[in-house]
Amino acid sequence: MSIDRVATSAQTGYFLSQLQNAGSALDKVQEQIASGKNANTYAGFGDKTQLLTATLSANARNAAYTGATKFAVTQVDLQDTQLTGLSSLAATLKKAVSDAVANNDATGLMTQAQSIFDQASAILNSKDANGDYIYGGGKTDVAPMAVGTLAALQAAPSTASAFANGNLKKSVQVADGVSVTYGVTASDVATGLMQALKDIAAFDAGGSGNFNAAASLSSAQNTFLTGAIAQITTVNVNLNATTAANGYISNRLTDAQTQQLSMDTLYKGFASNIQDTNMADAATQLSLNQTQLEAALQVTAGLHQLSLLNYLPIGGG
Repeated sequence: MSIDRVATSAQTGYFLSQLQNAGSALDKVQEQIASGKNANTYAGFGDKTQLLTATLSANARNAAYTGATKFAVTQVDLQDTQLTGLSSLAATLKKAVSDAVANNDATGLMTQAQSIFDQASAILNSKDANGDYIYGGGKTDVAPMAVGTLAALQAAPSTASAFANGNLKKSVQVADGVSVTYGVTASDVATGLMQALKDIAAFDAGGSGNFNAAASLSSAQNTFLTGAIAQITTVNVNLNATTAANGYISNRLTDAQTQQLSMDTLYKGFASNIQDTNMADAATQLSLNQTQLEAALQVTAGLHQLSLLNYLPIGGG
């Protein structure tokens, strides 16, 4: 009778499968260490795949909100400077009229009025970084001020007709289901100022006007200018309120940016916990897998060298 191997084909197959598994596990850990990722495909994350994709999708939306909010903040900051400028122009107009009354001399009033109109028009017709009119109200390619001179404003049938802007207010989505309106229109912010300038220009063009020759105010001129002071005071107060409201919007957007940054950190950390390899754990696992592979190799190699002769007693001489 023949003396066979101890190992059977089934046992050999089992140990070969263990050898293959140990090799695959070692390869996987080595790949994780090399790439820094636990897997290179979504399928590799197993039951965490849906959670990972949802997290990445949410962070992509948050990134889009962040970009849009950044643009809005830039525009709101610019609006703050410009609205403050319009308020200052109203204060300048009020001072010019008040000085004319106080000094009983309006000879320089219309020159100042024209300068104020020009500066205000330049602000209202300003553009953003994309070349769109900031105060266009949706009409991004149309100058909001339809008149170019104080004389043209005075000749316009109404102050409203001096504006060519639309009524759309810009808004930005800063989070899921949360939007902030930050746009303002030329007619919203400057109707009062333009009405005051139009009234002054209209009076100047009338029979009791001609301020350039008014080294001494007539009774009608004095009465008109005194009433204009109250009108322009209201304009200035309203512009200050508009500037303050713009500041409130700026604060809301800044708060939104802070929240977006926090969410970005949260989403990235959450995704990293699923995606990124823990190097300390991976190093430990690598060592363990190497040991397992070596053991499997030794057992499998030794298995083929065993036979019943290894277990038979050695006969005496």
